[in-house]
Amino acid sequence: MQPAIRVAALSKTYDSGFQALKNVDLDVRSGEIFALLGPNGAGKTTLISIICGLVNPTSGQVWADGYDIEKDYRAARSRIGLVPQELTSEAFETVWATVNFSRGLFGKPPNPAYLEKVLKSLALWDKRNNKLITLSGGMKRRVLIAKALSHEPRILFLDEPTAGVDVELRREMWDVVRRLREDGVTIILTTHYIEEAEEMADRIGVIRNGEIILVREKHELMRQLGRKQLTLHLPEPLEYIPDALDRHELELGDGGLALIYTYDATSHQRTGITRLLADVREAGIQFKDLHTEQSSLEDIFVSLVKEPS
Repeated sequence: MQPAIRVAALSKTYDSGFQALKNVDLDVRSGEIFALLGPNGAGKTTLISIICGLVNPTSGQVWADGYDIEKDYRAARSRIGLVPQELTSEAFETVWATVNFSRGLFGKPPNPAYLEKVLKSLALWDKRNNKLITLSGGMKRRVLIAKALSHEPRILFLDEPTAGVDVELRREMWDVVRRLREDGVTIILTTHYIEEAEEMADRIGVIRNGEIILVREKHELMRQLGRKQLTLHLPEPLEYIPDALDRHELELGDGGLALIYTYDATSHQRTGITRLLADVREAGIQFKDLHTEQSSLEDIFVSLVKEPS
């Protein structure tokens, strides 16, 4: 199947000499939710801006739904909806007027039935005659999504879609995004909320210093890069770890009342737990309880974007 977005050898150097993107290759599959993660300044906004036709690349090519974004600009851009991070809006326009106007900007004929469907799906139908200035921040963000969907795009970019939104509304927004995916819309989101990517994404890409350093299925990423910790809770504190246990690279925690063992959580490797427990008993150390803890996506992300020392 043709990818929704294809990026090939894309680079961008600004007039200042700063190279924001370095030979980026990326395919986004049709119908998936793809999360693009990276620290501030990594190149996320530049990449999205180029794909959406807002910034010109220095070199490379981009296709949206099979259309070259430079050679077939109108066709490519009509396939894309963009929800910016900033809550910019026409304060004294009504919800209906601003969404209807956005549709007209793309040369689409009036379609009140479609706009009604969009507004209802975003719980905005009852607010259609309200002026934007009267809406809450969360409702204004929904209006931005409605505007982005007004011309019936098949690809939707969400730049920090729940920034500044409370937890309850954030989860409601997640439900909105899932429904869009069920309708066949491809979703690309950037987010600083790691749990947002962990909750929603099918695949995750990580960008650092203008380069895509990893693209993985979310569950594969968790499996391949996730680590587990085994904690042995001790009845008496240890002052130091016996030399006989050096091979396991243990750490002391909880004031000496815990031995912590970190290991790869991959299925094809031995964890070393059996050998560890035997060595602990042989060293004369008793423990009263143990538990394991899986790395979160946030732990993995921090380890990936950490600059080499």
